[in-house]
Amino acid sequence: MKALEIYTDGACRGNPGAGGWGVYLLYKNEKKEFYGGKLNTTNNQMELTAAIEGLKVLKEPCKVKLYTDSKYVMDGINSWIANWKKNNWKTASKKDVKNKDLWIELDAETCKHEIEWIWVKGHSGNIGNEKADALANMGIDNLDV
Repeated sequence: MKALEIYTDGACRGNPGAGGWGVYLLYKNEKKEFYGGKLNTTNNQMELTAAIEGLKVLKEPCKVKLYTDSKYVMDGINSWIANWKKNNWKTASKKDVKNKDLWIELDAETCKHEIEWIWVKGHSGNIGNEKADALANMGIDNLDV
């Protein structure tokens, strides 16, 4: 099983507002960059989209170290998602899970791989995180606004 690292980040100018996502993928000596954006979105939606898009580019099951600076993504994937699924995508207070469609898509992608989720402090000099952040901002910059 291939082992690789993926750094993901989301960005938003206004929340909601114009948003972007970035993915910086490292495999052996290869480095790949992906980004995209959306006109009317939220920071959390872009953080989730970055993780989804990072995993979607993998063509076979991989052993992944996925780095994110999003506590929302980390808490959701590590703590909340199991109960959401058990409760038919409802929160403990019986409300619909916010960004349910993205969580369902992320859940489907994570099932394909062996993933170690690693939280990194944003804007703290972590080279992979800084690169993913720059890509997320490119995603916004390339929108037709």
